Amino acid sequence: MKIAHGVEMLEIKGDVMANPSVVHLTLIYDKDNVILVDTGFPGQLPGIRKAVEEAGIDFEKINKIILTHHDIDHIGNLANILKDSKEKIEVFAHEEEIEYINGEKTPLKLLNQERQAKVSEEAKVMFEKFKAGFEGCVANVDTSLKDSQRLPFCGGITVIHTPGHTLGHICLYLEASKTIIAGDALGVEKGKLSLLPSFLNFDSDLNKKSLKKLTDYDMKTAICYHGGLVRNNINENIKNLAEK
Repeated sequence: MKIAHGVEMLEIKGDVMANPSVVHLTLIYDKDNVILVDTGFPGQLPGIRKAVEEAGIDFEKINKIILTHHDIDHIGNLANILKDSKEKIEVFAHEEEIEYINGEKTPLKLLNQERQAKVSEEAKVMFEKFKAGFEGCVANVDTSLKDSQRLPFCGGITVIHTPGHTLGHICLYLEASKTIIAGDALGVEKGKLSLLPSFLNFDSDLNKKSLKKLTDYDMKTAICYHGGLVRNNINENIKNLAEK
């Protein structure tokens, strides 16, 4: 779906552990760069490739990937995209996320699954699947990002460090279109911005505190990884959620 000039939201459907799932990646492009934000669950690469091509962009033109954080539904196809690319793709992530993405630290969600694996055989099976999934996603990050850093691509992209869901979670503000790519800092419920369930966050109170930073930006559009597009009263809704 075209969001603005040089901005496409990619709605990627798939089955994750036998459960239907939809995630919303973002493609940002200009004459010099094609940037993919996040890479979906493992196994969703064919759907991502198809969505990029349907947006009128050659998938092989992707030369940058920005990761909002290290959860498996965001890094799931990173390694395969890098392996299959004929040209160098530069990978960006917040400095707090890099050791999880490159396999030096155990992912936070996997640590939680490991604790649950001691409770039941079903949880143990789930843990082993998650573990194998993460091991297949390991890849190196080329460029570390910091809070308030401005990337001079596609009209300007501002990095906003929003810890809470994970410690190095970031949102991205696209200056030209006044679009916020919210990652998992926000969700969508009944067409409005919402908070993700607290059990999905490393620290939900910290997540709400981080949301206050977003209201410093004039936002016309929000793209949430789980839930998709919201275009109404973005600043007001986020302020209310942060104070909730």
